[in-house]
This record gives sequence, C-alpha cells and structure tokens, in this order.
Amino acid sequence: MNSNNSVKDSMVYHVESSQLNEYEQERVPQHKLLGWRHFAGAYAGEHVAGTEFIIGAAFVAWGASTYDVLVGLIIGNLMAVLTWALITAPISVQSRLTLYEYLRRVAGPGFNKIYNLVSAVLFCALGGAMITVSASAVRILFDVPAQTLWYPTSLAFVGVALLVGVIVVAVAVLGFKKCAQFATVCSPWLLVMFIAGGMVSLPGLSVLGEGQSFSGFAQFWPLAEKYIWTGSTPDGSASLTFWQIAAFAWVCNLAMHGSLGDMAILRFAKRQSYGYFSAFGMFFGHYIAWICAGIMGAGAMLALNTSMANLDAGGIAYAALGLSGILAVIIAGWTTSNPTIYRAGLAIQSLVPNKSRALITTWVGIVTAIIACFPFVFTRLLDFVGYMGLLLAPVGAIIVSEHWLFAKLGLTRLWSMYKGNSLNKAALISWIAGVAFAIVIEQSGLLHLFFLFIPTYLFSMLLYIVLAAKMGAKQPYVQEVALYKAKLAERKAMHQAAAQAEQVAKQPSQASHILQHVLGVLAVLALASIVYSALQVWLAGEGYLMELAQFKTFIIYPSLFYFIFATAWISLKDKG
Repeated sequence: MNSNNSVKDSMVYHVESSQLNEYEQERVPQHKLLGWRHFAGAYAGEHVAGTEFIIGAAFVAWGASTYDVLVGLIIGNLMAVLTWALITAPISVQSRLTLYEYLRRVAGPGFNKIYNLVSAVLFCALGGAMITVSASAVRILFDVPAQTLWYPTSLAFVGVALLVGVIVVAVAVLGFKKCAQFATVCSPWLLVMFIAGGMVSLPGLSVLGEGQSFSGFAQFWPLAEKYIWTGSTPDGSASLTFWQIAAFAWVCNLAMHGSLGDMAILRFAKRQSYGYFSAFGMFFGHYIAWICAGIMGAGAMLALNTSMANLDAGGIAYAALGLSGILAVIIAGWTTSNPTIYRAGLAIQSLVPNKSRALITTWVGIVTAIIACFPFVFTRLLDFVGYMGLLLAPVGAIIVSEHWLFAKLGLTRLWSMYKGNSLNKAALISWIAGVAFAIVIEQSGLLHLFFLFIPTYLFSMLLYIVLAAKMGAKQPYVQEVALYKAKLAERKAMHQAAAQAEQVAKQPSQASHILQHVLGVLAVLALASIVYSALQVWLAGEGYLMELAQFKTFIIYPSLFYFIFATAWISLKDKG
C-alpha cells in the first residue's frame, strides 16, 4: 500500500475565487444549490430545441406508423425520465460532483484525461450541430442554400455559423445558472411555437392534399396516416418499428442520463427528486414538439412540393411559421448548445484545473463554432447521438457500480484512489470491452443500435465489479477512508463560513413584487395571443390560406413582446 502522501495528492481541490466559480473540482456547497424552477427551465429549454424539427421530421421519412409514434414515444420518454430520476439525479445529489471529478476519484487522473478528452470532443460535435441548426434558419434571411452535405458549400453560411456561435459561447461562459435562466425565458415560447406550428399545418394537409376544407380534429388520424406517419418509407425500405421508436426516445439522450453527463447540472439540485423535471424536456420537447414537427414537416413537403430530404430545420419552420419560425429555430439551437458547450468546458477544464472554467469554455466554444461550419454531425445527427451514448455508457455503468453496488457487495468505494493509482486498469478495461461488446453486437446484426444500451450497461457493470474485486477493491482502506472523510468535513466547514459571509439581505420592495407579477401576466398574454391566432387558422375553413398568411405576419409582434416582458420578469426575479 502506498504512503498517505499519494492519497493526499489525489484529494487536492482547486477553488476559483472569481464570480464564475462553478466548483468544478469539489462538491457544490449547500448555499449554492438551486431550486426546481432552474431545472424545469433548463430541461425544457435544452430539449425543446431546433433538433426537434429534424427528429420529428425524421419519423416521417423513416416511415413510422401513427400509432407507433404516438404510443411508442410515450413509453420511451417515460423510460428516459425514470433513468434521470432514479440513476442520474440521486448520484448527482449525493456526490455533488461533476461526472469528470467523480470519475477522477474513481478511475484516476490517467483514465480521466482519456475520457474527458473523448467526452469533450463528442459534446463539441453535438454543440456544433445545434449551432448548425440555428444557422440553417438564419441562412434563409440571406438566401443561402440549405447545407445538406458534410462540408459547407457557402462562405455566407460559414459566417452565419460563426456569428451564432459567438452568441452561444457568451451565454455558456456565464455558467449553469445563466444557461438555465436563458432557457427558462425561451422554453415556454418555443413550446407555444411548436404547438402553433402543428395547429396551422394540420389543416393544410386537408386543403393542399385533399383539396377540401379542414373539418376539425376528427380528421387528424386519417390525415396523419395518409400524409405524416404513413407506415411506409419513400424508397420502400423497412419502416421503423414500435419498439425501435420507444428505444430511440429512451437512448437519444443516453449520454446525459445513463452515461451520467447531467451530473454537471443536477449536482446543483436541492433534492434528487428534481430529476423528474426532465419530464419537461421529454414530454414537451421529445413528445409534443416531435409530433408537431412531424406535422409541420409533412405540411412543408406539400406546400413546397418537395421531399423531406430537401428540407432542413429552417425550411420546415419558415414554411409553417414565417419569420417567427426562423427565430424559433435560432433560439432553439441556442438553448441546446449552451449547456452542451458548458459540459464540454467542464470536461476540458478538469484536465487543466489551474485554468478558469470561463477561459476553457471560451476556447471550447471557438472549436465548437468551427465544427458548426461543417454540418457532418447535423446531417447524421440521429446516428451520432446513438453511437455517442454507447461510447460513454460503459463509464456510466462503472460509476453506478462504485456508487451503489460496491458497498452491498463488500467492496470499497474509491478503492483505486485510496490505493494511490493514477490509472484504474479495471475501469479502462471495462470501458474498452464495453464499447467493443456493443460494436460486435451491432455489427453482427443481433441487435439494433437503439437496443444496445441495457446489454452494454450490464456487461460493463459485471466486468468492472469482477476486475475491481481482483485488483484491490476488497481491501477496507480504513486509514485512507478516514483521511478522505476528514478532508470533506474540512471543506464543508469552509463553505459554511463562506455562506455566512455571503449572506446579504435582499428584500425586494412591494412595488418590485407588483411589477414582477404584471410582467409575468403580460408575457403569458403574449403567448396566449399566438395560440389564439393559430386557433383562427385551425377554424378558418375555406379561408385557410388567407388566415395562414395573416398568422405568419402577426405572430412576430407578440413574440417580441413576450421576450421583452419575460426577460424583465426573470431579471427582477433574480434580483429578488
């Protein structure tokens, strides 16, 4: 057994003194925890996103049937919420650490460097895809052609992508709380825009496709089966099945829940039950928004007389919502790329802990913006998120094993750190073997990509437990455990003192309270006017095309008013 000096070295913590400190290498202190509204807003904002236009339309192109989409997505999204609530959130709240810091303690600095680099590259690519989505909307304003290849075909598009990237990075640098506030303002409006887009596009299927006026919701199912989720693909290839749809809804965010990427966010939660607020993202974003995006995609195909392959998110939104659709895609891309770049910044910052998170996030954002200029991830987004989740899933299985199973099996948590290892070989072997296992199963055709999560997870857990037991996890490490707990208690005391020093009485005036409520009501009324205008199109009958044109022209005004009122509301709320 190595000396206590190596153990002490592995317990060094780095605390930033700047206001942008996010406790990247230590537990989040009690006085920095956040309430449920931050998480409801963050999840709704991140998952009611520009990519929902792509994924919702993809179910149309994949030939999914109406029943399979409507019911399969309920099951899959419910499983995703339960994974967040029962696995990710409890580990996050109990540890109060980012995944990267927890992994450093479990698997050692050597493993951490490899994983964090891989994770950062993947999150940069995903964040770049989100920026590409936003740029796909802006390009309509400048008559830039749609970017459907893996490389850019227009210098103007490159300029647009870089400009959008600058704005996204600026928000991500400010930290999780600012990202959550931004999402809290944007997510209600985005949801309303998806719903309104679906409402105004469905009658168009009857008017443009059937040549007759829309008679009401009773037409939804027959129109859906004929024009939206038809059960057949354009090229006659196999359609997506019920269980494939359910599995996709579950695993499309596997990197965040099963692979524990959202420990970066949920470590700030006051209670582990806040994991259930992922339902705001799953059912508002990955259910309502996907369904409405499918309706808008089918409507855009009919209106523009084209195929889904020739449409991007900007084209679909513009066809249904006009200029407000462009704004919706831009903001939706921002709300998703902000936390994604934030995660990537945490991953890289843990490799260079002497550098500030803000500086590292800025550099990560620059790389992400450059990636956004090359739409290779954007054009293969659905496959990318599947493979990304599988690549990171074995690491989530390793953390779950240490956190919950080791004590029950008589093994010591953080054994590799107590032993003084710079590299947990059991973890490295389990990660590599888990990824290889998934690739072999997928390439052999035994299981579809979307079904590999559970077998890969279980295989990685079992292998890690066996290897860890043989490599030293059975030892008690009594002295090292006591020293580690003493260090945690010392840090907790320091944070309690800091919390007392930071306490400043903030007693907002009665006038401020009244103004805050007034602004909130005005923001809600602005959203209500958009829904009312969409309802007018829904009920227009023979005047559908005229009402649709008026709708597209009108809704930009209540949208702008909403952002003015909502931004002022959250600013007052934050000060109070």
